[in-house]
Amino acid sequence: MSARTPEPCDIPATNHDGETHFYVNGWKCDRHSPWAAKGRPKPQPGPGLPAGAWTTPSPLSDSRVHDDRAIASGKRRSSPQTYRAAQAAVDHTTT
Repeated sequence: MSARTPEPCDIPATNHDGETHFYVNGWKCDRHSPWAAKGRPKPQPGPGLPAGAWTTPSPLSDSRVHDDRAIASGKRRSSPQTYRAAQAAVDHTTT
């Protein structure tokens, strides 16, 4: 069995304060965190990610436009009703 020396925040003790967070060097309380070891103040939470960070444009709407054009031009097979609707959607005029 391998034994290791416990890190400062592995065992609850009275000299720990604040919440524990996971850092690159393991779980640390506010007193033993990397920023406290460098003598810096506790970092404040930022504004977070922008509102559109997790929104991805859907390729469906773009592909529907191309499908309508392909159907209206006759390059893609479809029913006669779909063909007429696609022609009307892309303002295709016949002579």
